[in-house]
Amino acid sequence: MTLERILLAVGPNDIDRADEILETVLEVAKPTGATVILSHVFTEDEYEDVLEQLNLDTSDESVDADRVADRYAGVQDFTSGFEEADIEYEIRGSVGEHGEMIVDQATAFEADRVIVAGRTRSPVGKALFGSTAQTVLLSAPCPVTFVCSEN
Repeated sequence: MTLERILLAVGPNDIDRADEILETVLEVAKPTGATVILSHVFTEDEYEDVLEQLNLDTSDESVDADRVADRYAGVQDFTSGFEEADIEYEIRGSVGEHGEMIVDQATAFEADRVIVAGRTRSPVGKALFGSTAQTVLLSAPCPVTFVCSEN
């Protein structure tokens, strides 16, 4: 199986583990020459907050989720690492429910692999709060690499 496109789902809590995630992505992407699609999903509320924080003019038609994701600090943590490793990448944003949108993007971009990070949680924690990673693991149209963090 050849890997041409890898979807990296970058979440709001991934900043503190960016090095570990980047290392995993490079281990998969570098030998295959795959393009990495850096994806960040905003909920409706998060998107509105970020638009306000970045002082972006919402009447400007060029302002869309891709452009907002491109300016998102969590995404920027990865771009320099990809540039240093000479990995091609694209930045994509979307607005909606995290898990479903990641799966939709994996399908739309015909990803050969999805990489998603998460933290170890108890079964009760998963039942009460849901799990983006669990949704992606169970529903993605391709193999998923899960980068686990204990914290």
